[in-house]
Amino acid sequence: MAVKIRLKRMGAKKSPFYRIVAADSRSPRDGRYIEVIGTYNPVAEPAKVEINEELALKWLQDGAKPSDTVRNLFSNQGIMEKFHNAKFSK
Repeated sequence: MAVKIRLKRMGAKKSPFYRIVAADSRSPRDGRYIEVIGTYNPVAEPAKVEINEELALKWLQDGAKPSDTVRNLFSNQGIMEKFHNAKFSK
């Protein structure tokens, strides 16, 4: 099973709110997921991002591939840097 870390759209029409989830790559965008990793609210000023760093690193180390948007969110939070340091420091 190929696992992706991606955004699941929630919220009302024209007022998006996203959950960052680990999901099977074959499941639909807003469909079934394995675990919630965090949230992203682009409407708030400034945009509000809450990520459980432990869960994110666990899924990345288990081989989950983040989507482009999630990769950018993780990079801004410093999670991708920690993942690369842990991966290549062995």
